[in-house]
Amino acid sequence: MSRILIVEDEERIASFVEKGLRSKGFVTSVVADGHTALDEARTGSYDLMILDIGLPGLDGFTVLRQLREGGATLPVIILTARDSVDDRVSGLAGGADDYVVKPFAFDELLARVHLRLRDDRTPDATVLQVGSMSLNLRTRRVEDGTKAIDLSAREFALAETFFRHPDQVLSREQLLSRIWGLDFDPGSNVVEVYIRYLRRKLGADRIETVRGMGYRFVVH
Repeated sequence: MSRILIVEDEERIASFVEKGLRSKGFVTSVVADGHTALDEARTGSYDLMILDIGLPGLDGFTVLRQLREGGATLPVIILTARDSVDDRVSGLAGGADDYVVKPFAFDELLARVHLRLRDDRTPDATVLQVGSMSLNLRTRRVEDGTKAIDLSAREFALAETFFRHPDQVLSREQLLSRIWGLDFDPGSNVVEVYIRYLRRKLGADRIETVRGMGYRFVVH
């Protein structure tokens, strides 16, 4: 079971990331300042660190630099609102393995976590199978018999969520949170729009509306 260190001083974001990762089976710890982050990262107790830049004490760039200067190879994903090219270059050149900009979709962050953890581990399955239909996580295509179906980025994220939870009812709020991220608009109809797109591509009978509850990906 992988252990992830979350370094984030904004409590709302830290809680959002921690709850999401724990729901996926990860063991997490949260710290809110640079000095504590550096001390924790140096213990060797973690498999990956998610690191904010704007921290009290030491900023994230300093934490990363000191960590790498000490020879630590812990995978680091920077998670920050700082989205300039210079900041991205500084983070990656300073030893970060990935750089994610806020606001973000949790499923994108999760995919990057899995990718960085796979660098030195046995790869996860790359194909999800539900009944006669499969989703290839590398090509981002659905295959149904001999037919290959291309998906847009959002369609893929929605399809992956359904493939990982076959025959389970998922509420629109769950789908909004997982795919559209922390700052989703609860009044938006974007879920309904993308459900309609997926039904056109995968078949109208594949995604069932459960009135008053949400949607179910039907196995057949």
